[in-house]
Order: sequence, then structure tokens, then C-alpha cells
Amino acid sequence: MLAIVAPGQGAQTPGFLEPWLELPAFAARLGAWSEVAQIDLIELGTKGDAEQIKDTAVAQPLLVAAGLASLAELLGTPADADPVADAAGVLAGHSVGELTATAAAGVLSAEAAMTFVAARGRGMAEASAVTPTGMTAVLGGDRDAVLAKLAEHGLTPANDNGAGQIVAAGTLEQLAALAADGPEKARLIPLSVAGAFHTTHMAPAVEQLAALAAGLTPADPVTKLLSNADGQAVATGAEVLDRLVKQVSNPVRWDLCMESMLSLNVTGIIELLPGGTLVGLAKRGMRGVASVAVKTPNDLAAARDLLP
Repeated sequence: MLAIVAPGQGAQTPGFLEPWLELPAFAARLGAWSEVAQIDLIELGTKGDAEQIKDTAVAQPLLVAAGLASLAELLGTPADADPVADAAGVLAGHSVGELTATAAAGVLSAEAAMTFVAARGRGMAEASAVTPTGMTAVLGGDRDAVLAKLAEHGLTPANDNGAGQIVAAGTLEQLAALAADGPEKARLIPLSVAGAFHTTHMAPAVEQLAALAAGLTPADPVTKLLSNADGQAVATGAEVLDRLVKQVSNPVRWDLCMESMLSLNVTGIIELLPGGTLVGLAKRGMRGVASVAVKTPNDLAAARDLLP
């Protein structure tokens, strides 16, 4: 049983697309999707500095485009077709990566996914500008004690990633209070993101996406597609789209996604470009499961070895 997963915001690094543009179909897709997203994905993915690609309106389309284009290379999908991973047993994505997984499951076309993610990125960037907010990873410590400390400071556990990692989100003032008075035996790492994603601070973006989603016609998933909300497979395209909209202001339960993959007897995981984050979590939370993080074209051979 193979799972193909897609990372979320923060996985991007300056120049990460550079080696991929030597692949003609990859470059062609990025060029076409740049027009849909109305940003130059090729320029930003090769020459954009850390600050430029941290911008939510840039990072989100960049990640979805990179993930889908790397999936196309992995599957050998022709340049004029959308990559659909119907050979995978399970698909899932972390935060904005769930949109990559949604397109990989055939629920939305690549073009519709790029339209959606461009609006998602813009809406979340605008919502982030209203109040100075951010996110901090909390590593280790007793889970209940960590959650209690977050509640004490008015913070939201925006990402519950399993493997001893919870991401706190809230105002910069609340995060500063957490830094001064954190949970025992836990390490705090401020994240390079522009806002408190997956919290009520993102409510304005939810309204915008709901209006956009009303004009889309989703198909049902071609394979099991896990939801960030509860880690469960979602049966219909309409429900997938509804959850994608709500996901923006609700916590990501990647811990439950990993639990579902284990209960489905997943034996291998491929993390799409820019891979590494979710494979790292799997190595701690899904021990014994073979994994490949797709970072450069050189990783494709090892990833193909896991395909059914």
C-alpha cells in the first residue's frame, strides 16, 4: 500500500526548482500555471530569495505547482494531461499540500487547483495583514501539558503533526508570552510563516474561498484522499471542497492522517517536491514504513521503485 503525500508552507527553499527546469515538461507546466496563478513561478522558484518565497501569496501556489509537476514527472504523465495518482493507495497533503493531493486524486483539474490556491494564498496574506500573527513549533514535552500551556496563553494548536510536534499559532504577543513561559521539556522554534494559519485569524479568507468554491464542479476522488480535519478518507468531491475551504481556519491533524495510513497498512510513502518534512515525521511516527522524499530529479528513480 503506497501513500503519496504533499508538504505544506515552509517546505520551500530558495532555488529549489532550479534542477527541475531542465525537464521540458516540468518547465512547460510551470509556465502555464504561472499564467493561471498570475505570478512567475519559474522566476520565484529559481531566483526568489527566502523573504520573497515566504510571502503567503507566493509560497502557496509555488508549492502546489511544484508538487503537481513533480508528480507528473514521477508518473510519466504527458505534458498536455493532468497528473492523477490513481495507482496510489492513499493520498494526503499537509495544509496547502492537501490541495495538491486533491488535484492528484482527480477531484480538481490542475488549472482549477492553481486558481484555488492563488486565491487561497492572496486571501490568507490579506487576513494575516490585519493583525501581526505567527506560528511556533513546540517540539517534545508532555502532550497534555503542551496543550494546556497553549490554552493558557490563548494560542491555537494549529498543526498537530504527531511525533511530538505541535505548532502553536496566534498573535505575536501571545507567542512572545509562550517563549517566556513555555511547557516543560519542550523546545520552541519560531516558524518562517507570515501569519497564524489554521486559526480564526483566517476567517476572512474562508469567506472568499467559499464564494470561489461555489463555482467549481469537483469530481469524486479516484483513490483514498485523507482529510486534515480528522485523518479520515473523504468519499465525495463536494465534501473534499467543503473541507478545503474550512481547513483554512481550522487545525491540521496530520497526526490523525498518519494514524489512518498505519491502519490502512501503508508500506511506503513518497513525499512530493519539495520533500523532506513529512518523511521526517513519518520516520518518527510511522517506523518501518519505507519512504522517499522527492527533492531533486535524482530522487525520481527511488520514488518509482515504490510505485505499484
